[in-house]
Amino acid sequence: MSGCADITSLALLDLFDARRRMIAAARPICGNEKIALSQAAGRVLVDKVLAPLDIPGIDNSAMDGYALRLNEVCEDGLPVKLRVPAGAEVLCLPAMGCARIFTGAPVPIGADAVIPQERVHLDDDERVHIDDEFAKGVNIRRRGEDTCEGDILLSAGTRLNAAAIALLASHGIGEIDVLRRLKVALVSTGNELIEPGTSRAPGQVYDSNRAMLKALLMQSSCDVLDLGVTADNATELQKTFSQARDEADLVVCTGGISVGEEDHVRPVLERFGGVSFYGVAIKPGKPFTLGYLGDSLETGIPFVGLPGNPVASLVGWQLLALPLVHGCQGRIPAELQQFPVTAGFSRQGPRGRRELLRVVLDWYSGAPIAHLAGGQGSHMLSAASQSEGYLVIEANQDVEEGHVHLYCPIAQFLD
Repeated sequence: MSGCADITSLALLDLFDARRRMIAAARPICGNEKIALSQAAGRVLVDKVLAPLDIPGIDNSAMDGYALRLNEVCEDGLPVKLRVPAGAEVLCLPAMGCARIFTGAPVPIGADAVIPQERVHLDDDERVHIDDEFAKGVNIRRRGEDTCEGDILLSAGTRLNAAAIALLASHGIGEIDVLRRLKVALVSTGNELIEPGTSRAPGQVYDSNRAMLKALLMQSSCDVLDLGVTADNATELQKTFSQARDEADLVVCTGGISVGEEDHVRPVLERFGGVSFYGVAIKPGKPFTLGYLGDSLETGIPFVGLPGNPVASLVGWQLLALPLVHGCQGRIPAELQQFPVTAGFSRQGPRGRRELLRVVLDWYSGAPIAHLAGGQGSHMLSAASQSEGYLVIEANQDVEEGHVHLYCPIAQFLD
């Protein structure tokens, strides 16, 4: 993984400016397919989906209990004149009687309340007596109270999670139109990189970035074109970038994007396309690059250049590359979630750029306290693997125990 030297002479983009530019660069892919709902997890809807049914389809009981008319309740109690299990037909409630009813069963016509079984008692004649007062409509799920026929169930661009799939299934929808998967070419650069599982010689480094990013891309429901490790020389990079341009919708490349003598990615990228921006004022992750293969960012293949150091690569992916991926998938990129958290440690702050410290939260005092997850070097994956989120330290600001900083949870990047 080539070095990521500080480039003090270059103007660095603010993190949020860079994020906005990544979102603006996203162009939704074309092409869709109809697939079985059982295969739709993680896929993105082409069009909005309208409800074909009322849900619930009938008034039904939210409880095991007794359905009755409240104005017929009396000291003598009510006899049980019906038994209504789930799946029964809709019946009429006889006058001066109640129905034994079960969760999900249709409420008999005429009943205006369902009393939970634990709130009644039966006398020796099996007549039902109510222990408390209840309002009309209690424990009755009304027809269409969840969705009505013609309602918008899900909007175009929705990524289908388990709850969305359950919603579609509840309406009897067995197939759904989704966008095709985004195809992402994944490239690692570095003469020192070798595959995990092979023997290592002195000076060689196992390629953790490609393993990490492949997992992240698959987690984001992308198809991955794994182009392996490309040597740090212009000839090999040209071959790899040419294949990526011809076969993928997006390119993600790690390493070789700084300006050292052995960093060849940027010159080759400029030969095959161009650079939209280079350098973001964050630590780790400063050498982050957005470029393109082709004539322009608007018409070419977007190119994301991530730093070679693995934690810097992870931060760049989560905060900057992921919203671009979401936009290319036809999704609306979510706002970055942040909330205030108290620091449980002191530390000299960053100079000239924001720092994203890998932290865990201690909730035992009632309010969250952030503690360092471990070493904060951009090569230290051990802390990144334990981290629950990032404590965002503004440029030129020290961290003092007890002071409040914004916290960015990692869980938001898992969808």
